Amino acid sequence: MDTNNTPQTKQKAPILRKKQYLYLTEFFSGMSVMAVELGASRLLAPYFSSSQIVWTIIIGTIMIAMALGNYFGGKSADKDPDPDKLYKRILISAVWIAAIPFVGKLVILAVSALLIVTVSTNFLIWAAFLACMIVFVYPLFLLGTVTPSLVKYTTDSLEDNGKTVGTLGAFNTIGSIIGTFAPTFITIPSVGTAVTFLIFSGVLLALGVVYFISAKRCAVRVAVCSVLFIGCCFASTTLGFAFWEDKITFEGESVYNYLLVKDDEKRTVLSTNVLFGVQSIYMKDGGLSGLYYDTAMAAPLMSAGGENSDILVLGMGTGTFAKQCREYYPGVSAEGVEIDDKITYLAHEFFELDEDIKVTTYDGRAYLEALKAQRRKGKGRQYDVIMVDAYQDITIPFQMSSKEFFELVSQSLKPDGVMVVNMNIRSDTKDGINQYLADTISSVFTNVYTSDVSGSTNRELFASDNADMVNVLNSNISSVSDPDLAEKLGRVSRSLKPYKAGDLILTDDKAPVELLGMRVIDGMISSELKYYKKSV
Repeated sequence: MDTNNTPQTKQKAPILRKKQYLYLTEFFSGMSVMAVELGASRLLAPYFSSSQIVWTIIIGTIMIAMALGNYFGGKSADKDPDPDKLYKRILISAVWIAAIPFVGKLVILAVSALLIVTVSTNFLIWAAFLACMIVFVYPLFLLGTVTPSLVKYTTDSLEDNGKTVGTLGAFNTIGSIIGTFAPTFITIPSVGTAVTFLIFSGVLLALGVVYFISAKRCAVRVAVCSVLFIGCCFASTTLGFAFWEDKITFEGESVYNYLLVKDDEKRTVLSTNVLFGVQSIYMKDGGLSGLYYDTAMAAPLMSAGGENSDILVLGMGTGTFAKQCREYYPGVSAEGVEIDDKITYLAHEFFELDEDIKVTTYDGRAYLEALKAQRRKGKGRQYDVIMVDAYQDITIPFQMSSKEFFELVSQSLKPDGVMVVNMNIRSDTKDGINQYLADTISSVFTNVYTSDVSGSTNRELFASDNADMVNVLNSNISSVSDPDLAEKLGRVSRSLKPYKAGDLILTDDKAPVELLGMRVIDGMISSELKYYKKSV
């Protein structure tokens, strides 16, 4: 019997005669784990949002995978301390991770389709969790086996055990740091999520290939994994997030968002989530958009500035609201704050945002804080209208939903100024997100009105310290020259409902906006799914 290939007699790979390669393995595996975690958030965001809830699901499932991998890796290393098995697992994880940008999107849609007929509540939570379990647990389980295995291979005696484990931990931590920053600030914004997965899976593949070349073993396995990796490189870069869509003008990613621009003969639209509709729109022939921007155009006419208002938009997007106000109210001045400079680039590239409309790349709340500091020096300005349009699906920045934030808005308004807030997930439950927002705003402003946007889930909220704001609107409507806008504003005026304030206040210390938003989205999805379930 030939015993040359048994674990006990197998020749040690020359590359492992020194510990440096083992330390490099720990370094790159730690880096890849964090890169996959960051990539997972970007893979799921266009379908399930990038809320704290989705992040919790991602972190939780990855921790499950790593814990199982740590246990199995240590047990396997004690039973059979063969480095070949570790590097085989690294090869498999490399191929799996390379396939994620292609297969993962199909799994997400398949899981969503399955849950349509099986789940009645918490649809998004279950869909995101199951997708994570299927797509990410196995490759990260394999990478979880790396550290305990390397401890076994690198420890020579109990005398240097602490030093060896500490060195491995240091290499893993440094790799994890790089794997955290590189995807967010370098690879994802520059080459996208799919290529990011391929880059770090390629690093893992190289680790395994170099090891087996040094060991002069498993040539067929290495060749098969390399071919599969190359195939994944082609497949993963050809399938977009919204691969079922046509008329896609632009698809890309920024530090903050997935970005999709669609174009037809009538309009150009921007979506930052393939499942939750339109974030900005440009009507090519001019005119009203048919979306919530039209309702929000009542705000200037509620203010003392009227058709000559100074307007600030927090969450500028591609400038839809600012453009419409300038088109219909030639006397207004409008500027915006947008945290994502790539959206501002798209606004000029595809949405014909006027060059003289100022857009500041900044967080909306931080911008108001800066204005407050300038006013203390006698330099900061105030506005007739401030539009808060920073809420996307269930992704509501908690720092722009609290009482402290709305106090900053109030301080940045002129006397009798008006704030308009786009609440894009309409809800009338007694403890829903809209009730929390409206109660919070009512604790700052003395007069609050709401108007539901027909044909959508949006609700516009108007707030001011001017008790006569509705009468001011009605008085100004008569001077609107465009008949379509005048008719629209008349309907808005008739639909305005005074809000009766409650005591559901969001603060900087306590603002559970993700959970509140998830409840609304879940209710909306459940009601829509009833139709499909009846059809199955």
